[in-house]
Amino acid sequence: MNLLRATATIGSLTLLSRIAGFGRDVLMARVLGAGMAADVFLIAFRLPNLFRALFAEGAFSAAFVPMFNRQVGADGGDLGRAKRFAEDVLSVLLPVLVVFTGVMVLLAGPVVWALTGGFAGDDSQKFALAVDFTRLTFPYLLLISLVSLMGGILNSLGRFWINAAAPILLNLVLIGGLVFSNGADKVDAARVQALCVSLAGIAQFMWLLWACLRADIKLRLRAPRLGEQVRKLMRLIVPAALGAGAVQVNLLISTALAARFLPEGAVSWLYYADRLNQLPLGIIGIGVGTALLPALSRQLGAGDAEAAVRTQNRAIELVLLLTLPAAAGLAVAAGPIIHGLLEYEAFQAADTAATAAALAAFALGLPAYVLIKVLTPGFHARSDTSTPVRIAVASMLVNLVGNLLLIWSLGHVGIALSTAAAAWVNAAVLFIVLRRRGHFAMDARLLRALPRLGLAAGLMVAALLALGPAVAGLMAGPLPWRAMGLLVLIGGGGLAYLVAVRLTGVFTLAELKAQFRRGKK
Repeated sequence: MNLLRATATIGSLTLLSRIAGFGRDVLMARVLGAGMAADVFLIAFRLPNLFRALFAEGAFSAAFVPMFNRQVGADGGDLGRAKRFAEDVLSVLLPVLVVFTGVMVLLAGPVVWALTGGFAGDDSQKFALAVDFTRLTFPYLLLISLVSLMGGILNSLGRFWINAAAPILLNLVLIGGLVFSNGADKVDAARVQALCVSLAGIAQFMWLLWACLRADIKLRLRAPRLGEQVRKLMRLIVPAALGAGAVQVNLLISTALAARFLPEGAVSWLYYADRLNQLPLGIIGIGVGTALLPALSRQLGAGDAEAAVRTQNRAIELVLLLTLPAAAGLAVAAGPIIHGLLEYEAFQAADTAATAAALAAFALGLPAYVLIKVLTPGFHARSDTSTPVRIAVASMLVNLVGNLLLIWSLGHVGIALSTAAAAWVNAAVLFIVLRRRGHFAMDARLLRALPRLGLAAGLMVAALLALGPAVAGLMAGPLPWRAMGLLVLIGGGGLAYLVAVRLTGVFTLAELKAQFRRGKK
């Protein structure tokens, strides 16, 4: 029950953060639109986000938290040795971060040029703004790295909600900046957003520091010392960073290509489309994947490989049940969705058409993104972290080749399509490797469910296509009418899917209730 409670807490706060982030994106579309100001801000924000994802959060936490917990266990539950370990890590981490951040701020010009190639047409004004904004955003890396250290300690103490709530502060500060600068010049509003990124880092740092002090965790600054445990931590961070890096490098390459070779606004179109596509991934894929790993680990630890395979089959059933309608809805109704949510003030009709085309392409890969989250625990539960990393790197190369082939004929939509294709390659190779090792096989129930889920999704697509002309008049009206049109469109498509699922016998209400009861045990 403690695990269930922790999962529910993290999941609910993650959902709240996603909702706040989506509200931020809607407001940003209205204030900044999808032109030069938005492009430049998103590029400046991409750089600290890249290093944050590579080292500060995923890679650092994956290596630090187990080592911190082992130190606690070695002292019989006393925090003395674990706190000294954390202080040793802080003593090395802080000066490295200060120097690295200072160097990146000083070399912002060459760094931005490497990322953008100077922008299409060698736009000097746009380049200068990107350099300026990058210098404003980059201190966020230093602050969020310290947040990750403190968050890892609090997670180890079972205080999950504090760290899970921190991303909400980022979204709230950025929303506050947008409200403050609404009506100002777009470039000035974008500059405020860049400044707010670092202000959000300060807010997150103060939040975690307050929580640590409340938990009687007071880390002292020591002289830097590369002890055995710190060196071991560094060795563990490298493969974890490589795994996170595959996805982040994909995003970086896509941003660089869009900035250099595509028209103004392409970076923003891809950003808004990807953010909408990430909503179901964050809610479904990450939630199920997080809950699946401990379940598989327990079953394999007990020697019950058959139960582990059965659990993974049911997880695939569940994520496809939830993801296929999301993918179908985003792909088929991308135009009305973008129009209803984003087209207002600075975000124009041309931006809607371009973003919708990218969203439809991204959505084709949504089931693959979620399957990756379900298949990867099959490796991690067997203490194999290297194979998923190698597969992710291979998919990164597929994405790069796809970008270079498709960008010339399809523009920014080609970038989205190659990203979706790379995700399917990643998911397919994960599945094939698990199957060849004898660690997974689709059972009769999953094989029976797959075509029925496909049929249900097809019927939903037909319903969306039929409802589209009926709500077109509402979508051309003011915001309240658009909201009503979206409700009719999405609600009608969702209802059609539920009816189709029931009629095809994919799931019954009794089966869903039984799975929920088993999940609580």
